[in-house]
Amino acid sequence: MSINFSNYQYTVVKRFMEYVQIDTQSDASSSSQPSTLKQLDLSKKLVQELLEMGISDAHLDEYGYVYATIPSNSEKNVPTICFCSHVDTAPDCSGKNVKPILHSNYQGQEIVLPDDTTQILSLTNHPYLSQHIGNDVITASGLTLLGADDKGGVAEIMDAAHFLMTHPQIKHGTVKLLFTPDEEIGRGVVKVNIAKLGAKFGYTLDGGPIGTLEDETFSADAVKITINGVSAHPGYAKGSMENAIKIASEIVAALPKSRLSPESTENRGGFVHPTSISGELESATIGFIIRDFDTKMLQSHENELESIVKDILKNYPNSTYQFDITEQYRNMKEVVEQFPEIIENAEEAVRRIGLVPEKSLIRGGTDGSRLSFMGLPCPNLFVGMMGIHSKQEWIGVRDMKKAVEMIVNICNIFEERA
Repeated sequence: MSINFSNYQYTVVKRFMEYVQIDTQSDASSSSQPSTLKQLDLSKKLVQELLEMGISDAHLDEYGYVYATIPSNSEKNVPTICFCSHVDTAPDCSGKNVKPILHSNYQGQEIVLPDDTTQILSLTNHPYLSQHIGNDVITASGLTLLGADDKGGVAEIMDAAHFLMTHPQIKHGTVKLLFTPDEEIGRGVVKVNIAKLGAKFGYTLDGGPIGTLEDETFSADAVKITINGVSAHPGYAKGSMENAIKIASEIVAALPKSRLSPESTENRGGFVHPTSISGELESATIGFIIRDFDTKMLQSHENELESIVKDILKNYPNSTYQFDITEQYRNMKEVVEQFPEIIENAEEAVRRIGLVPEKSLIRGGTDGSRLSFMGLPCPNLFVGMMGIHSKQEWIGVRDMKKAVEMIVNICNIFEERA
């Protein structure tokens, strides 16, 4: 049975508008945990709000994680579930002095952002806006990202917690809340204490269009190629110099262009993608990310890349290379598919809020990818965020409210089916 929200005064928009004004950008160049102290400004606020709701164990740990527990109100033995979102925003675009703007009763017109009038949202460049005609949407002012990724998810989890705490008649098992730093720089759950969290199943709230559930991610490796060339005085280098910069450039130029690249692949297509190149005459390095939905294909892609390196080096007999592979994350589906109830219960929750569930895949990774392999099977749920990591980032109020309803229904369905 679906839950009646008709008389509920949602808090999700108010929370979101406040959260996005707190600068929480993470910093990949920092080795600290969390990478920036300013992320804690939001985390501390979340702890205070959770305590005010009556969630008595809410706390911030030494690594910047917020943990909290909504106690079970059921007589049944219900699996403990966790909802997780990240507080940081991406370094790709400024997150300082965000000015959120609520556009009421959107009617399909162009949205010109006032602080940079060259930033224009339209039905052409943001077709998902067509689903929000007659509803409210939120943007930033044109100079910054909005922060819907993932403060939309944070606000939705917080409002769902508020609903559960103020509606004790809605039955549920133990519900854990987890808010993480540094997701945008790939370190979101490195210090999570899974035993302390104590959940059997989890969901990240870090997705896009309404109704979507994501249970597949890339599997991911990083490759670092180091070229050791031969230096010589450029005036007397004939027959002896082997320039590592040129060798590295030849390797990049020899990569496939019509396949196995981000520019030429979609859906489940994997790729080999150079992300950095640096060096001097004698030594140069190239950084790659290797991605595929089939984990076994990573080795194939890496073999192909190394074959390219070897072919190029045949022309440089006195040069050598190192080929170093680092595992990054693996396709969550390998874990999640072992527990079909996780997806089945989420799909039922989406149906109960009047939507058609749509399973999709993520051409990337989430905190849920790593959590799944840390012992917490953890697919990803819709938030409504669009245009992420950009000045044209936006989110629809309808989607935010529906996400709140979905979270509450998931909790209730686990109890119902226990």
